[in-house]
Amino acid sequence: MCRLTMASVATTAGVRSAAVAGVAHRRCHVGPSTGWRPREAGSAPLVELVLPALNSSWAMELMRGVVDSGLDVVMSSLDGRGPSPVTGLVEARRAGVLLVLCPLDPAERHVFARARMPVVLIDPVDVADPALPSVAAANREGGATAAEHLLSLGHRRVGVVGGPRDVLCGTARLDGFRAALARAGAGPDAALVCHADFTREGGHREARELLASPRRPTAVFAANDEQALGVIDAARAAGLSVPGDLSVIGFDDLPAAGRSSPALSTVRQPLAEMGRRAGWLLGDLIEGREPAVGRVELATELVVRSSTGPVVTRRS
Repeated sequence: MCRLTMASVATTAGVRSAAVAGVAHRRCHVGPSTGWRPREAGSAPLVELVLPALNSSWAMELMRGVVDSGLDVVMSSLDGRGPSPVTGLVEARRAGVLLVLCPLDPAERHVFARARMPVVLIDPVDVADPALPSVAAANREGGATAAEHLLSLGHRRVGVVGGPRDVLCGTARLDGFRAALARAGAGPDAALVCHADFTREGGHREARELLASPRRPTAVFAANDEQALGVIDAARAAGLSVPGDLSVIGFDDLPAAGRSSPALSTVRQPLAEMGRRAGWLLGDLIEGREPAVGRVELATELVVRSSTGPVVTRRS
């Protein structure tokens, strides 16, 4: 996930910086009619969207979809350093909760159940409780699509910057990527697989190690776009051209992917649609309806831009 200033988030969302600050500090909430508006007395019941961070275009895309579903939304962040958000969410008497990349232990699930508070997971970090409705992208298939694209360009020595080892979407992308390479008899070489957090800095740090290898990869797959942009940064710092010396492909299709230089090839996950579907599921639960489908998985799509190209044979 990328790191942006509130001004950058406002630009992404098409609103004033003051509105973003209001959401971040819970002075206002997101409404379906105008996008952003002050909280009003007697307004419709609110749901809370809990994200790993508020300052990212990734979060804004999800938020757009949730708002589009017809729900009124309060956004809050979970950085992993503070206490569990469960007690606060229950005490705030939200009508329901959307948790993004948020682990829940059995005790926390029990608190939600006892409070009869509907919960929907977006990008669940595990599959331990199929009773909780969830929405995710087809991450494994997306990883396979990235591998097949690189294979079609002749790449066989491929590096990977995977996501955190304990996050399901990242491990699923890596599993799909590995499986597609294995079907083609192309590995990957375990020495060319590393893991980082979903940041540009993480991608840059790990790519420096990959590119210093005596058997430097001809291409790198990164588990998200921010990591992929960090890989491009590392390639430039090493004096390599992209895609001449190194092809790079990411995952997400954030707005920055199309604006980067070179423009980033990536696997698009439908973030806004994920938020919309999660909102519909939560709306059904709030109104006492059992969702027709408990687990929604949305298709991904390959987006080919200029950061990937045919493998170039090096002279020894």
